Amino acid sequence: MAQCVLSVHEFIQDSFVPMIAVLSSGEAERVTRKNNLNFAELLRPFCRLTSEGHIRDPNNQLQTVKNLRICVNNVVTSPSTSSAALGTSQNRLLSEVVFCCQPQEGVQSTVTRTGDYNLNLSVTTPWFEAYRENFFQSMPASDHEFLNHYLACMLVVSSTEAVPVEQFLKLSQEQHRIQHSGEYTDPKWFIPNTLKYYVLLHDMNEGDEQRADMVYEDMKHRYGSHGCYLLKINSRASSPPEEDEQIPDPWSQYLHKQNIRNQDLSDLAPPVNVAPAQNSVVTPETDCCDSTEKEGPGVSSCLDTHPLQLDTDSSTASLLTLSQVDSDAKTSTGDIDSLPAGGGHHGACLTLNDHDRIRQFIQEFTFRGLLPHIEKNIRQLNDQLVSRKGLSRSLFSATKKWFGGGKVPEKGISEPKSTYGIQYPPEAPELQIRKMADLCFLVQHYELAYSCYHTAKKDFLSDQAMLYAAGALEMAAVSAFLQGGAPRPYPGHYMETAIQTYRDVCKNMVLAERCALLSAEILKSQGKYSEAATLLIKMTSEDSDLRSALLLEQAAHCFINMRNPMVRKFAFHMILAGHRFSKAGQRRHALRCYTQAMQVYKDRGWSLAEDHINFTIGRQSFTLGQPENALLAFRQILINDSRQTATQQAAFLREYLFVVKSVLGEKEGCLPQLPLPFIHSSATRVYFGHERCLAEGEKQAATHVSLDQEYDQDLSVLWCQLEEQLAASANQGILPNNFQPSQSCLNSQTDNLHQPLAVVEEPIIIEVTFRNPLKVSLLLSNLSLLWRFTTGTLSGGKESTSDQLLGEMITNENTSAGKDEIVTTQIIKEFYLGSEETNTARLKLLPHRTGQLNIVGVIYNLTSSHFGEASSNTEGQQTLDSIIIRGRQDLKIQGPRLNLTKEDKMLVRHGTDRRLEPIITSPMPLMEVFFLQFPTALLCGEIRKAYVEFCNVSAVALCGLRVASTHPDFFTFGSQPNPGSTENCSAYATFPTPLQPDSMSSEMLVSAPDFSQPSGVTEIPIRGSTLQPGESIQLPLWLRGPDQEGVHEINFLFYYESTERGPKISHRVLRHTVFICASRSLSVQASACRSSASPHHSVDDKGIGGTLVFIDVENVNVSESDVREFHIVQVSSSSQHWCLHKYINPYNNYDCRLSSRERAKLCFKAMRCKPHEGSDAVKEYTFSDLNLGNQRIISSSTPCGDFFFRCLQSSEFQQVNLATRTSFSSKSQGPPPTDTGSDITSIAKKCNEIDLNVIVIWKAYVVEDNKQLILEGQLHVALQTIGKEASSLIPKEEAPEMILLRFKSDMPPSVILPYLELSQLIRTNLCYPETFTHPFVKDSLCLVPVTLTLSNCSLAEIDVIVELRHKSTSSESLEVHSSFAWVGQTQYKLQLGRREVVSLTLQACFFRAGVYNLNTPRVFAKPAEQSTMCEASQQTACPALIIINNACPLLS
Repeated sequence: MAQCVLSVHEFIQDSFVPMIAVLSSGEAERVTRKNNLNFAELLRPFCRLTSEGHIRDPNNQLQTVKNLRICVNNVVTSPSTSSAALGTSQNRLLSEVVFCCQPQEGVQSTVTRTGDYNLNLSVTTPWFEAYRENFFQSMPASDHEFLNHYLACMLVVSSTEAVPVEQFLKLSQEQHRIQHSGEYTDPKWFIPNTLKYYVLLHDMNEGDEQRADMVYEDMKHRYGSHGCYLLKINSRASSPPEEDEQIPDPWSQYLHKQNIRNQDLSDLAPPVNVAPAQNSVVTPETDCCDSTEKEGPGVSSCLDTHPLQLDTDSSTASLLTLSQVDSDAKTSTGDIDSLPAGGGHHGACLTLNDHDRIRQFIQEFTFRGLLPHIEKNIRQLNDQLVSRKGLSRSLFSATKKWFGGGKVPEKGISEPKSTYGIQYPPEAPELQIRKMADLCFLVQHYELAYSCYHTAKKDFLSDQAMLYAAGALEMAAVSAFLQGGAPRPYPGHYMETAIQTYRDVCKNMVLAERCALLSAEILKSQGKYSEAATLLIKMTSEDSDLRSALLLEQAAHCFINMRNPMVRKFAFHMILAGHRFSKAGQRRHALRCYTQAMQVYKDRGWSLAEDHINFTIGRQSFTLGQPENALLAFRQILINDSRQTATQQAAFLREYLFVVKSVLGEKEGCLPQLPLPFIHSSATRVYFGHERCLAEGEKQAATHVSLDQEYDQDLSVLWCQLEEQLAASANQGILPNNFQPSQSCLNSQTDNLHQPLAVVEEPIIIEVTFRNPLKVSLLLSNLSLLWRFTTGTLSGGKESTSDQLLGEMITNENTSAGKDEIVTTQIIKEFYLGSEETNTARLKLLPHRTGQLNIVGVIYNLTSSHFGEASSNTEGQQTLDSIIIRGRQDLKIQGPRLNLTKEDKMLVRHGTDRRLEPIITSPMPLMEVFFLQFPTALLCGEIRKAYVEFCNVSAVALCGLRVASTHPDFFTFGSQPNPGSTENCSAYATFPTPLQPDSMSSEMLVSAPDFSQPSGVTEIPIRGSTLQPGESIQLPLWLRGPDQEGVHEINFLFYYESTERGPKISHRVLRHTVFICASRSLSVQASACRSSASPHHSVDDKGIGGTLVFIDVENVNVSESDVREFHIVQVSSSSQHWCLHKYINPYNNYDCRLSSRERAKLCFKAMRCKPHEGSDAVKEYTFSDLNLGNQRIISSSTPCGDFFFRCLQSSEFQQVNLATRTSFSSKSQGPPPTDTGSDITSIAKKCNEIDLNVIVIWKAYVVEDNKQLILEGQLHVALQTIGKEASSLIPKEEAPEMILLRFKSDMPPSVILPYLELSQLIRTNLCYPETFTHPFVKDSLCLVPVTLTLSNCSLAEIDVIVELRHKSTSSESLEVHSSFAWVGQTQYKLQLGRREVVSLTLQACFFRAGVYNLNTPRVFAKPAEQSTMCEASQQTACPALIIINNACPLLS
C-alpha cells in the first residue's frame, strides 16, 4: 500500500472514537451562525485532546488515555437502514470525496529503481485516505456492536434566553424521547443512562456577562460542577478581520466533506432542533457516479469491457460519441476549488482567545465528564456481569467457567431469525460483554478489551451468532495488535475468518470492507505486503467499482513496495484499477493509473498492452478536455510496430484523425506533426540537376549520376581521384587549395559537412523514403516539400549559416501567391502506400533566385481511405472515413557519429549534415554528351571508330573541356588528322605498297609529346576551345578493346568550366560509365636473341651486329564462332634505340592467315637505330613498318600511334608502382646490396636490354547477319631483355601461397658467388672452313687457320682472357681433345672498349681425319674496374664442328 499521513495506530484510534450528540436551542444556533457554523461544526477542529487523560479499570489500576479524539455530531433522526450496504447518498459521498481529491502538480514522488526499470511514482494516495476516513465516518450504526453509538449528549442553550433552565429541561426531555420512545431507530445510544452535559453559550457582544455567570452558578447547583459549562464566544463583532491580524481558519479542512455528509443525511430526516439549523451545501452540478449513465453508447461500451480487451465495434465510432458528451464531462470534472463548503468566512466573530476557550471546553468535557462516565459504566457492567454469573466481583479473577458458562440467550418469539444467526436482546449478557469491550477499546484499554472480545467471541460462536462472532473476532485482532509492551502475535486468522464471515455468511460487504482496510494497514505495517495485496484483491467485486478500483490500486502499491518489487504485477493491477475507476466515472484517476502502468510496459516488447494503454489514455484524455495528451497517446499507437489486426489499426487511425481534426478546429493555421507514414530521414537523398535521358534514338547519352544508381564508396573515391587529376591539369598541375569534389547526389554515406551548391534554374530533387507501419493502406494527397528560402548574398566566405545571409526569410508553410516566383514546388496529387509498404517519393524544387534554401520537411493530406472504396457502415462511420487532415513531418537528419576525441568516444555525439541546406548560385554552363556507334563488345586489341557529341544546353558558354578515364588506353581522340582508308572503311591510314622479297622496313621518327599527355588527362580538341550556348560539336573517337578478356567497367569523367570567372562553382563534371565485353583474339609471344653470324658478315650501315626477333602468333579465339580467320597484315616496331629491319622469310610466303587454334612463327631481324640528333629531354621513337600484304599502314599516325603511346604510358605506370612496392618490401626485409654488386648488375642488364616494342596489326573476317565484316586491331608486345620472352596477354594474378611460419636459428652468411650476368658481356664467334682435306700420308700434321672474334656487348671497358689449353676434368674429355691441339700462343690478354670487336687468328693442329669440335677456347671477362673474372657462357653454347678429310693417295 502507499504511504499514509497517519500511522497505523493513529489510523485505528481515529477510526473508533467516542461519539457525542448535540442538541441546541434555536437561540444558541443563532449565536453560532454568526460564524457561519453550527455548534457541532464549531467544536470539530478542537476535538483532539493535546493532554493525557486517566481512568481506573475494575481492578483500580490507572490507565493512561493518550491523543484521544472525540466526534461531535448534531442529532439527526432517520428511518431504520440496513448496515449490510451503504445507501445511495453514502456512495455518492464517497465518490465525490475521491473525485475532489486529485493529485496535485509538484506532489512528492519517488523514483523506484528495480532491475532496469525506473518508475516515477507518487508516494502517497490522499484520495484513498480521504475515502477511507469518510467510509468509517459514514458507516451506519449496527446492533451487533456499540463503537459508533452515542455515549453522551451536549445540551446547548444561549445565555440570552429568557429562562435558560427551561430550555435545558426541554432539550433534556427531547433527548429522552428520541432515545426511549421507540419512534426512532437512529441515532443509536450506547447505554440507557446517556450522559447529559449542559452547555451555556454566551455571546460576548450581545448578552449580559453577569447574568450569564449567575445562570451558570445556578446550573452548577442543579447539574453539578462536572455536568455543565459556560462557553463564552464571539468576542469580536461580525466584521472582516483587519489586515494586520491573521486569524486562522481551522474549519475549512473539515467542513466540505462533513457538509456533504450532513446534506445526504438530511435528505432522509431533518435535524432535531428547537429551531432547525439552516445547513446548506453546494454540490457539483453533475455527480460522477451518474456520469457514466449519461455517456454515449461508444463510451459505455468501451468502459464496460474487459480492461485488456480492445473492442473493435466500440472503438470504431467512439470518439464521435465522446465529442458529444465532452461538455458533460467537463461539467462533471469540475475543479475542487469550485465546490464551496459554505458561504462567507468561518469564525468571523472569534478571536484566538475564543479558540482557546473552545479547546478548554472540550478538555473539561472529556476529562471531567466523559472519561468518568465511561469509567463508571465499565465498573457497572463488570459488576452486573459478575452478579449475573454468581462469580467473584472482579472480572480479572474470573475463571474459564465464567467465560464459557451461561444459558442460551433469550430470544423473543416474534423476533425473526436471520440466515446468519440469532439476534440478542439489548439486556443479553453477551451484549453486555461486547459493550464493556467496546468501552475499554474506546479508552485505549486494549488488554481488557481483548479479553472481553475473546470471551464474547466464544459465546457468539457457541450460539452460531455469526455476525456477532465476526465483529468480536475483528476487534479482538485489532486489540491484540494495539496492545503495548510485549504484544502477542497479531492473529491474522481472526481477520480472515471475520472477513469471510461478513462477506460469505452475513452478506455484509460494508463490514467486510472495514475489516479488510484495518487488516491491510496492519499487514503493511508489519512488512507483509504480499498478504496485504492478496487480501485487497479478494475484496474486489462487481457491486462497487469505486471500492474495487481503490483496493486494486493499493494492491499494486503493495507489489511495488515489496522487498523484491514485482513490477509487472504492479502495472497489471494498476491497469485493472484504472479500468474500474473508469467504470466508476473517475476518469482522472483512471488516466493516472494507466499513465503509471505505462512506465512498465513502454518499450519492453509488450506491444498489445502498450496499444491498449495508449488507446485508453487517449480516450480518457480527450474526454477530460486534454486533446494534446490524447494526440500523444494515439500518436504512440501509430508509430509503434503494432501487432494489431488491420481492422483494429484502422480504428486507431480514424480516432487519431478525429482528435487531430478537433484540435485543428481550435488552432487554425497551425500544421500538426503527423506520425504517419514513417519517414527514414537518414535515407533521404538529394539530387542536383536535371534527370538525364539515357538514349535518344541512335544516340547514347552519358550516364552521369541518377537516383536510380546505388551508391558505391569505392567508386566514389575513384571518381574523386579522377576529378582531382582534371582539376590539377586545369590549374597547371597543381590542385587548388579550395578544391571540393563535385557531388551531384547526396546521401547518408557522402560527405555532407559542407553546404552543397546548386545552380539557379536547375531543379533539386529530394527522394524521401516513406514506410507504412500499419496493415492499413494510406493515401497521401497534395504531397510537397516544405522549405524556407533566404534571399540575398553571403556576407562571409563560402560556408555560412543562414544567419549570415542578408535578405528576407520566405517560406511556403502558409500557402500564398507569389511563392512560385522564388521556388517552384512540385505537388504530387496522390501518393499511395499499401499495407506495410516502403516506397520513395521524388519531390522537385526549382529555384529562380540566388540565396540559401533550407528544406524543412514534407507537407501532405493524410487519410486512411482506399482508392474507390466507399463506406458501407453508418453515417457516422462514413464521416470518419472521409476525415482528411493536413499536416507536416520535418526531415531531421542526424549526422555521422563523431569518433575523433576521447569525449566523442565516451559520449554519443553526432556531426552536422547539411545536405538539405543548399546554397543557390548564379547560372553555370550545362553540358550533355552523346555517343554514336559506341560498341558494347570488342575483340582484344580491336580498333573501332565511334563518335562523341558535346552539347551546351545552358545559357552560359563553357570552356576547358577535358576528360579523364580509368582506362586511358581504351580511347583516343587522335593527335593528328587521319584521312583513313576507303577500303573496307579502315580506321588506319594506309597507302598501297607492292610486296617485294627481301624488302626493308620503312622508318619514321616521331616525338613522344606529340602523342602522349603526361598527366593522363586528355584535352578534347574543339574549335576555339569554347562551346557557346546551344552549340554542339561532334568528334571522332577511336576505341581499342582491352588486352584482357572479360567484362570491363570503364569510367569517363568530363570536365568543363564557365567562361565567366567568379562564381562559387569553379567547374562542373559529367560522368559516364560503359561496360565492354572483351573476347580473345590473338596471342602474340615474342623473344629476341643475338645472331650467331660473324659480326663481319652482319656489319652494314645500320651499325654493329644484329638481333633476331621471333614472333609466335596464335589464334586463341574459340568462343566467337562468327570469326572465321585472322590475317596478319603488318608487323611494326617502335623504340628509341631499335627497329625491325627485315622480315626473314625462307619460303617467301607472305600470306599469314590463322584459323581457330592455328599458330604461325615469324622471324625478323632487328638492328640498332642511328643516334638521333636533337634534345635529350625529348623522347623520340622510331617507327618501322614491315607489311605482309599489299598495303602498308602508317603505324606512327592516328590511331595506331596514339594507342601505342597510351599503352606504353599505362605499362610504365604499372612498372613504377611495381618498383615502388618492390623497393618498399626490400627495405623491410634487409639492407640494400653493395655498390659493387649494383654496378656489375647494371652493366650486365644494359648489355642485355633491347627495349623494342612490337606492334602486330591484324584483320579479322567476321560473318554477321549473312554479311562479311572486316575487323581491325593491333596488339603490343614489349621486349625488354634478350632471351626473355614477352607476351601480349596479361597474365592473371594468382593468390600467393600461404607460407608457414617457422622458428629457427639464424642461418650462416651465404657464400658470394660470381655474377652470372658477367657471362653475357662477351660474345664469341669462330670462323673456320666447314671441311678441310689433308693428306696425312705425306704430312702427319694438319694445320687449319681459325679466326676467333670477340665482341663487347656492353657499354663498358672489359678485360678479356682467352685460354686455349684444354680443361682436363675427366679422362673422357681428355681423350676427346687429345686428337687435336691449338698451336702457337695459348693465352691472350686484351681489353675491349665499348661495343668493340676484336679478331684473333688461331691455328688448330689435327693428327688424323675425323669430326672435331673447335669450341674449346675458354673466354674470361670482367669490367675493367672489377677484380672478379667470369667465364663467358658462349663457351658451351653450341659446338663448332669441323670435318677433317684424309686426301686419297691415288688421287694425288
